[in-house]
This record gives sequence, C-alpha cells and structure tokens, in this order.
Amino acid sequence: MRHISALIAIAILALGLTGCSDPDPISAGDADASSSPSPTSQTDGSAGEFAISGSADPEAQAQARTWLESVELPAGATHADARVARFDSFTGWPCGPVAELETFWSIPNSTMGETANWLMDNPPAELLSTAVGPLPNDASLKSAIVGFVPEEGAQEGIVFTLQKTQDGVAVRAEVAAQTDDATCPDLPDGEGYGAPGQG
Repeated sequence: MRHISALIAIAILALGLTGCSDPDPISAGDADASSSPSPTSQTDGSAGEFAISGSADPEAQAQARTWLESVELPAGATHADARVARFDSFTGWPCGPVAELETFWSIPNSTMGETANWLMDNPPAELLSTAVGPLPNDASLKSAIVGFVPEEGAQEGIVFTLQKTQDGVAVRAEVAAQTDDATCPDLPDGEGYGAPGQG
C-alpha cells in the first residue's frame, strides 16, 4: 500500500513540474496575446516552414534567410500555411537572379492598421521601410503592403502583404536576396523601378 501511495505522489509531483516548464515563445503568445507583449521571432527551428525558390546561390539564400529570421511580429502571431488567406497579388523582383523565401503567419484579434504599423515600427535586420506613412486604423481596410529594403533604390528585401481575415490578420512575407552577379533590365529614359512594397 505504501508502495502504491509513493507512486501516486511521484506521478502528481511530475505533473506539477510539467505544468511549470517554460512554454514555447510562439505558443505562449498564441495562447494569450495580452499576457505576452514581447514579439515573436523567426528561429532556425522554424526554417522548415520557409518556402524556398529562385537562385540556389548559397550566399543569396543565406542573406534571404538572415532577413527572414530577423522578422518580428506582434505577440500572438503564429506560423500558418498558404491557406491562411487568399492573396491576390505577388511581388515581382525585376533584378536577378535572386534567392526567394516565403512564409505566412496568422495574427488573431489584430487589425490591419495595428499590424502594418507594428511592422513599420519594428523593421527587420535594420532594413528601411518603403511605406509612405502609417496606416490608419480603418476597419474597412481589407489588405495592405509594407516593404523593406537594405538601402534606398534596392530591388531586394522583404515585402509583407497583409490580408484581413475573420478573426484578425494574415501576413505573407516574400523575401528576395540578389546574387553577386545580379543585374537589372535597362529601362527607357526617364523611367525607374518602383520600390518593393509600393506596387
């Protein structure tokens, strides 16, 4: 009888210790955004969730991964797949070759304005925003685009596309990093390329 009682006590103690263990940062934010104000970040452990395309150049792929892994999102953001929302546009990178990465998140209980302005205020990897200004917190907004580049005039970086969903906002990140031998097609005199994230 004592032996059985001891086993029960050990089992209860083990369950108690399990409940006190540190949760996964992204899961903790997903469970209760209000109790976790810190942002979620990409880590090497989530690398398998990146969709990889474009150039196989290792340096370009490493740069694209570095940019993507530096992305911060509001608390509560969780990784999703391409079915999280319908995205009707995509980013065309005019200069190349480029290594491309793509991933998605879902942010429940968030608005377009909150998410877009968070991204502008928390640029990944010290990239420069191509946005012309803050987004109004307008409930009628259905989508938005926020771009980031390593320097003015660059045709590489990250473009976030935001889509309104039933329970919040879906975010898609399109990342492109040029190879060392990347070139840009010549344009007619007086014409130039728009900044990534500006259409």
